[in-house]
Amino acid sequence: MITLIERANSFSERIAIKSDGQNYTYNRLLEQSASVAAYLLQDQKDLNEARIAFLVPASFSYAAVQWGIWRAGGIAVPLCEKHPLPSIQYVLEDTKATTVIYTEAFEELLSPLFKSTNIQFLKYADITPKKCELPTITLDRRALILYTSGTTGLPKGVVTTHANIEAQITALTTSWEWNKNDHVLNVLPLHHVHGIINMLSCALWSGACCEFLPKFSPKAIFDIFSKDAVNVFMAVPTIYFKLITYFNELPQNEQLAISDHLSKFRLMVSGSAALPVSVLEEWKDISGHTILERYGMTEMGMAISNPYNGTRRPGHIGQPLHGVSIRLADENNNAVAVGEQGEIQIKGPNVFKEYWGKPDATAETFTQDGWFKSGDIAIFDIDSYQILGRNSVDIIKSGGYKISALEIEEVLRTHPNIKDCGVVGIPDLEWGEIIGASIILKFGELSTDDLTSWIQEKLPAYKTPRRFVFQDDLPRNVMGKVTKNEIKKLFI
Repeated sequence: MITLIERANSFSERIAIKSDGQNYTYNRLLEQSASVAAYLLQDQKDLNEARIAFLVPASFSYAAVQWGIWRAGGIAVPLCEKHPLPSIQYVLEDTKATTVIYTEAFEELLSPLFKSTNIQFLKYADITPKKCELPTITLDRRALILYTSGTTGLPKGVVTTHANIEAQITALTTSWEWNKNDHVLNVLPLHHVHGIINMLSCALWSGACCEFLPKFSPKAIFDIFSKDAVNVFMAVPTIYFKLITYFNELPQNEQLAISDHLSKFRLMVSGSAALPVSVLEEWKDISGHTILERYGMTEMGMAISNPYNGTRRPGHIGQPLHGVSIRLADENNNAVAVGEQGEIQIKGPNVFKEYWGKPDATAETFTQDGWFKSGDIAIFDIDSYQILGRNSVDIIKSGGYKISALEIEEVLRTHPNIKDCGVVGIPDLEWGEIIGASIILKFGELSTDDLTSWIQEKLPAYKTPRRFVFQDDLPRNVMGKVTKNEIKKLFI
């Protein structure tokens, strides 16, 4: 039995989801997901891990479809609402999806595939109430395929089992003290572990309410916050930055009212990318909350977190979550000494099963003794881990030094005229790599000579960028994470 769904029976008439101006109870979610399952099964007894893709907006319908696929014995493959057709087609072909469930909003986008593939396309509105005997699903079954961002190659399908998902949920609900009185506002896409596990699944596991915002808008978010129902908020750094920018443009009386509403929250979390210290500090001034930073990946859910109760150190991600083992290792997969930087490696029931259809890639990402290699470099500093960056793009190897791009970015953001920045390594025959910085200004112009002089007062020479480009914005993926490989192209 899928524990997440079984638990819903004990919450019956509580509100599970708020979306499209309506409230949906746990009973309603159970009924609708059972209808989806029966519709998918037709005359079959079990989908037996058939891949069922779905393109459904963040809403009650999304949760009903996801649970329906699971209850019928299928593997859920959520598609990204913002992806173009070729990206969607890649996922469908890679997973060999048998069926796609979609809503009317995506009919035009998907229509070229209706007759060109053997995939069955089902419109969500056509699913009618139906009952049948549903299969018993064991926790070792494959449950979900989410795709990596594909920044260093074609995206890979990350396969998690129901047991993996349960471990990811329980680690967070225990560590962050989720309870049935919580109310979370989801503003993130639901093709990513952040939205699916951290918010939706944790809320539904706890008997809490998950509210969906159909379209991002700082005003809409603050309007919802003003009702004092939401007490848990999770976002990526980009969203916090946009909320701060909007807040700063408001008259003082409105600012004071918003700050009062924010002060009543239980928990505020940031993830998916490093949170600039400047953003953390400004949000604390506005809300009274020190944002909780955590660390995770599609392949493992969340693994490390700042404490729910206790000191949260800016620029740090905390300690391992309940049930998760962490080590820092060198290039030979040997544990490094305390105070030395190394790759984050993870063991635990939260770690994914495999990359879909890619046994070699799966084998390569695990050590011989079973540790998952994250590719992220960190250091254990006093009492918590500090991320130095992604080994492939954030660790710059220049003149024998290993330099953290994230450290340089934090310094650059303290400049009075720098709004944001992205630092990368640029191939160089003499140095191996030299440091390049893409700069977003707040106003006017800034000469590279003046900027270099300013940096040299803050950082040693070997950490000083050699080249600069000035842009209106940084390239980002749908989660708001800066795509460093796109920045690199500006210098090559």
